[in-house]
Order: sequence, then structure tokens, then C-alpha cells
Amino acid sequence: MEDGLGGAGDRRRPKRGAARLRRALWWTLLTLTGGVERRGRLPRGGCVVVANHSSHADTAALLAALDARHAPAIGAAADYWFASPWRRRICSRLAAGFPVRRTGGGMDDLLSRADALRAGGAVVLFPEGTRAQAGELGAFHKGALVLARQVDVPVVPVAIAGTDRLLPKHGRLRPALVRVAIGEPLPASATPGEARDAVAALYRRTTQEPLADSPARKRIAAVAASRRGLAAGFVWAFAEALSWPLMPELFLAIACVAMPRRALKLSLTALAGSLAGGLLALHLGASGVQSPHPLTTDRMRAEVRAELAVEGAAAVRHQPWNGIPFKVYAREAGRADIAPHDWLAHSALSRGSRTLTVGLAFGAFGFLVHRLRRFYGLYLALLGGGFTLGLSLIVTGWS
Repeated sequence: MEDGLGGAGDRRRPKRGAARLRRALWWTLLTLTGGVERRGRLPRGGCVVVANHSSHADTAALLAALDARHAPAIGAAADYWFASPWRRRICSRLAAGFPVRRTGGGMDDLLSRADALRAGGAVVLFPEGTRAQAGELGAFHKGALVLARQVDVPVVPVAIAGTDRLLPKHGRLRPALVRVAIGEPLPASATPGEARDAVAALYRRTTQEPLADSPARKRIAAVAASRRGLAAGFVWAFAEALSWPLMPELFLAIACVAMPRRALKLSLTALAGSLAGGLLALHLGASGVQSPHPLTTDRMRAEVRAELAVEGAAAVRHQPWNGIPFKVYAREAGRADIAPHDWLAHSALSRGSRTLTVGLAFGAFGFLVHRLRRFYGLYLALLGGGFTLGLSLIVTGWS
């Protein structure tokens, strides 16, 4: 029968190349949906892995976390995953699954993996036999333990946490960090009760252990998640369009990494503040009011005046790419008597493309590095240093 390791001859030598590809695939996908974190390693040689089961995402978590050198093969319900050709292909090729009958003959299916275990592979089983409710652990069937005793390989307890939030039973996919904890091997003589207790203890430790976090990130995230964060983004961008020397993208780099799920709202609010400040700067420029513009140069202003003379309000399209602050364009547009509605339309397009792109990009970055949030303070230091260097180079280049 077709399975994740091929025919009978292939079972003697686990396909490690395919396992590496599957590990890379699922590691990438889980990274995009919140991250995957592993604690511990499988022992050398063949082993039977027993894990808790609360989500269809458990298989992806194990394939992403377990060592590819073991080419893990995962037991799957024959009456579900192998009931149709397309499910069989998905299960065997993408999930390294092999069929296990639940209505008689399942023990023979498990014992057919003996050669793979002797060749150093890992057989992964969910001894509960079905998905349990989040936080619960059902009774373990004895098949995994019988297989381990038959081949004389250790039983390795593994706890999976977070998949019940990532893909709940009968629920929809949503972002969540997945944690896989690999415990100390149990002897082949272990009982189903001992294996269950080991997985349960490991699961409790994994779920109760708080994620390491940065105090700075927590404080900034709390502000970013509130109305104060939206107000701060609006005021920052509004002030930058008038005089403030620090671009709103710096605010987004700070706030969106700390609170990725607010990236769109923060970006839209910053854009609104920038456009409102730009309209006021346009009016002040037309009225002859000289607001201070620190870290700008005469060459910047001359370049903007030349662009406005040729292109009118459309000249602001150059702003996202040439390093000249938006406030310079806004004031010079007022001096050139650019119509406010033309200015608003063109600046919304140019500023919107940059502000939303930057904000969402930093939000995506914060989402991808969620499990590294304890280094947020270091990130701020690097961000500040990089921004200072970049700003110095821009000002020097336009001097």
C-alpha cells in the first residue's frame, strides 16, 4: 500500500532528502502563521514518537520541528486520510503519512514500520487515536508501545502547544505561535499510562512557561494597542509634515513591530496625520509663514521648486524615493500656489504608497519574529543607529 516512505524496499532506508524538503516547507509556513519553537532533540537511532493531538496542524508542527535525519513518518487514520486518491497523495507526500486502520488490522500497519525504525527512522503516532479538545489528553492506545517493544527502540514523548489556537478543531486558521517540546526517551518497556503521563507533564510545562519578552516591547505594545497609540501616530506624522525632523515611518517601525496586528490601523492613522499636516503646511506656505525645517538644506528646496515648476502637484511622487522630507514639498507647494485638492490627491497617492508599504512590512516583520520579542530592546538600538546613519547620509548628500 502506498505510504510516505514508498514501497517495502524503501522502508529499510528512510528518505531523508524528502524529509528535509518537508521540514523546510512546514517550518516556512508555520513561521508565516506565527512561528514555531522547538525544545529538545530526538535521540540517535530509531524511535517511536508519541504526542498529544488537538489539531490537524499537529502534523505540520512535528514535521517542522523533528530532525530530518530521522525522516519521521506519521501514522494517519486510513479511513479518513487514505479514503480518496487526493487525500492519500496529500497525506503521503506532504505529511509523510502512512495508513493505520482504526477498525481492525491497525497493529499490522504499525509493525510494517519496523524496518524503518531499524534503519534509524522515527515513527510518529498520536496514541489518543483522534483529536482531543484543547488542553485535554485522552487515554493512550497501546499500539505505539507494542511497536517500540517489537523493535526495541525508545519511546519519545512530545508535547505540542499552540496548534489548538492556530487551527482549532472545527475552527479556522488564525495566527499563533506553536511550541514543540521533545522529552527524555522512555524505555521500550514503558506502559501506555507512563507514556501518557510523560506527554501530559511535558505539555503542562510547555503551556505554563511564559514566553521571554522585552519590558520595552510590552510597554510600547500596550500603547500601540490603545487609542493613545493611534493618537501618537497621527500627531507624529502631523508634526513631521510641518517641522518635526523624524519621519512617521520611524514611528511605524517602532510600533508595528511591537504590535503587528495593529499595523494597518497605525499605518492608516499615520497617513491621515501626514496628509492633514501637509495641507496645513501648504496653507502656511501660501501665507508666507516660515515654520522651522531642521535637517533640511537649500539644495532640497531648490530641487523641489524645480520639480513643482515642471510637474505641479504631481511632483510629490518623487518624495518617497529621493530622501527630501514631505514638509519641504508641502511648504514649497504652498508657495507655488498649488491647489489644495490637487495637492491632497497626489500626496495621498505618494504618501499612501510609502506609509502603508512600510507599516505593513514592519508589521509582517514583527509577526515573523514574534518568538524573538525578548530582543526588542536590541532591535530598537539597531533601528535608532540605522536611522541616524541613514538620515546623516541623506542630509550630507543634499548639502
